[in-house]
Amino acid sequence: MNTNKLWSADFIKICLSSFFLFFSFYTLATALSVYVTNGLGGSDTQAGLSMTVFVIASVLLRPFAGQLMTKYGERKIVVLSLLLFLLFSVAYLGVFGYAMLLLVRFFHGGTFAIATTSTNTTAIGIIPEHRKGEGISYFSLFMSLAMVIGPFVGLTITTHGGFTAMFVLCAVCSLIAFVLGASTKRQTREQRSASAANKQPRSKNTGKLHWRDLVERKAVPIALSGFVVAFAYSGLVTFMSVYTHEQALDQYASYFFVCFGIMIVLPRPIVGKLLDRVGEHIIVYPSIAVFTVGMLLLSQASSPAMLLASGAVIGLGYGALLPCFQTIAVLAAPAHRRGLATATFYLLFDLGYGIGSYSLGALAAGYGYSAMYMLCAIIIAFSSVIYFILHHKRKRLTAAAGDHALDPSEA
Repeated sequence: MNTNKLWSADFIKICLSSFFLFFSFYTLATALSVYVTNGLGGSDTQAGLSMTVFVIASVLLRPFAGQLMTKYGERKIVVLSLLLFLLFSVAYLGVFGYAMLLLVRFFHGGTFAIATTSTNTTAIGIIPEHRKGEGISYFSLFMSLAMVIGPFVGLTITTHGGFTAMFVLCAVCSLIAFVLGASTKRQTREQRSASAANKQPRSKNTGKLHWRDLVERKAVPIALSGFVVAFAYSGLVTFMSVYTHEQALDQYASYFFVCFGIMIVLPRPIVGKLLDRVGEHIIVYPSIAVFTVGMLLLSQASSPAMLLASGAVIGLGYGALLPCFQTIAVLAAPAHRRGLATATFYLLFDLGYGIGSYSLGALAAGYGYSAMYMLCAIIIAFSSVIYFILHHKRKRLTAAAGDHALDPSEA
């Protein structure tokens, strides 16, 4: 068995499963507001609530994903969560009113949170230990591709094929995600040792659920950095169409996301290899700087060229930063708690995104979108301070303490 192999059949299948899972999510996320306003006759506020309900369910249930995998087994949770995600994707075809839509959205958001966490954990377990940075970078690339393609397909199919065609497409993609995820059967040494390790801590606490069963403490520092970045990033996704309309650049909004997506995808293989070879700090600080510059450019964008340039620069910075943060969160935890580490990271990321969407919207209403994106740039720059204090400095102090603990005579 070649333990150095990254692109195994199982890794390819779980990557594709993740792609179709996120493709369904982004297709719905983009087109659902149009469905609420045009298909159900709802207001813009109701359209926004349909997304908020999804995020709330995701935040509430994601912490339990790691606990469920520990208790029932990783593979069972992958299969069950993907099956439930498929069933609720099909349920959109039977929606006959706004209240029913919100109910479906809530359960869909909960299953999405557990499915994304469990498939992520499976992928991490398949990746060879010394290639974690590269492997996670490639895995998240499939999510990024879905983020680029999904919105375009969602808007196109609703324009030319209608809402039913969109829901059918999402259901088919969810089915493909389920089939691929269910057929992934990893049996590695890491998985068996993790299962054995899980039995020991749980013997103390069989009756009560402790907060440590839901959150991986060692992943919290880097997850807080992710929270700050997600807070600022939410302004980009939520308000880009409104901002480009305000700047009379409506027709270039879709091209902004094309440039954004291309610059996420192109450097990703290099970023992953650098992460394994030179360490996270060499990538994180420049990525934050590039992301900040991109947001500053966006805040001042008054021409198509400047708008598209800002999309490319933001894509480069954000695309390098996210897999770095996720890899740090995963490697901070013991092997048997990496599912919890993933859940903890995305829990705070989701919270940052949800709080940011609301807070930045209120700010934009009072001061304008240009000022809002300027603030986003400042927040992203500030994330470097959070990263230094909570991760970089702590890691350096831990390493120094380890060096002092060594007895020179033992050399």
